[in-house]
Amino acid sequence: MLSRLSAPIVVLGVCALGCTAGSAQLANRMEQVTQQYVAKREFMGTVLVARDGQVLLSKGYGSANLEWDIPNSPSTKFRLGSVTKQFTAASILLLEERGKLNVNDPVKKYLPDAPAAWDKITIFHLLTHTSGIPNFTSFPDFPKLEPFSTTAEQLVARFRDKPLDFQPGDKWSYSNSGYVLLGYLIEKISGESYAAFLGKNIFQPLGMNDSGYDSNSAIILHRASGYVRTEKGFENAGFINMTVPHGAGALYSTTEDLLKWEQGLFGGKLLKPESLAKMTKPFKDNYAFGLMVNTSAGHALISHGGGIEGFNTELEYYPDDKLTVIVLGNVNGAAPGAIAHQLAAVALGEEVKLESERKEITVDPAILSRYVGTYALAPGVNLLITLDKNQLSEKLGGQDAFPIFPESKTSFFLKVVDAQIEFRTDSTGAVTSLVLHQGGRDQEARRLTPSPK
Repeated sequence: MLSRLSAPIVVLGVCALGCTAGSAQLANRMEQVTQQYVAKREFMGTVLVARDGQVLLSKGYGSANLEWDIPNSPSTKFRLGSVTKQFTAASILLLEERGKLNVNDPVKKYLPDAPAAWDKITIFHLLTHTSGIPNFTSFPDFPKLEPFSTTAEQLVARFRDKPLDFQPGDKWSYSNSGYVLLGYLIEKISGESYAAFLGKNIFQPLGMNDSGYDSNSAIILHRASGYVRTEKGFENAGFINMTVPHGAGALYSTTEDLLKWEQGLFGGKLLKPESLAKMTKPFKDNYAFGLMVNTSAGHALISHGGGIEGFNTELEYYPDDKLTVIVLGNVNGAAPGAIAHQLAAVALGEEVKLESERKEITVDPAILSRYVGTYALAPGVNLLITLDKNQLSEKLGGQDAFPIFPESKTSFFLKVVDAQIEFRTDSTGAVTSLVLHQGGRDQEARRLTPSPK
């Protein structure tokens, strides 16, 4: 069932061998999209876009190591953060295929000494973030423990006796604890370390020779250093002992290896069809097994992002279009997600307007005043629109307020980030909601305050 992918990816410049005039045009536009983030020093890293086996763009940007002025390239290795979770989920399904477990099994079947609060928690609940187990990376003491070496068993001990946030299956709440626990179960059930199991059962069969479990001590060739942005420029990111993220976020890889992963996973080279169907079936809040499953501009999308000290990542697959977009960044920030969504839009033939291409117009202050109010973006999260001296601004929750600029009478854009706000009205002209367009997502926010006529 497991087989190696065929030839390695060979890329010449921006466009791969066999590049046509049309794909060259796409690659050039993708280059423009990416460069806008590079120019603002919001992104360093590598990107890869491939459709139906053809690589449209594969390139590195900025430095893998600023102190040695070493450039990023398609062979640079990046920490993946939570992109790791889909590898953990696939490992669980491989064990299920071999009769070692069932995803509907209670966790206590394999951890009989688990607390009574876990009686109803199943492996399925862990996979879908519906277990109710609190997220240990949000605990107040996490920063103090983050630098120190640990084991999977010790990690589980940090949250095993904490009260559940809710009853298993009732709600969705992102929890790194659940995926650390899954990594621990992989070790107990397989009799191997998490790193060894993935190496033997995923990386080696798929020819992912530049992927593995990251380490603070091992020499890993072509590994990028991670950075954060400050007012003074880039600084080295804070330290995390890589034993801590475990099955929730400890892997490293390259864009080229992740293309092999996508081709192997969705090409039937790793899991049986019924297992892949389980992995990609969302349960609550569009979350399946280590993957988000939803749509973007009418296109089916299977994706996940990641964030860890010094690194942010985004891995997207559009199954109906056979399109893979991979963006790995070694500076913390939202740029990888935004870049990935825009690169996908270009590949899918959609209009992508760069910040430099947006033109601000003048709108009658009487029209602007109609948008002032409070909008419910999510439960407990409101977006406030205010007007001061003919300037509209938006304020999301406890964040700072930022001005928004009109492109039309109903559409506005931010300059501090790549985001747009579109106001919607009913048949009477009353403003009923707004839509926040950011990072490839469209979030509608219902107006809570009455709309001025």
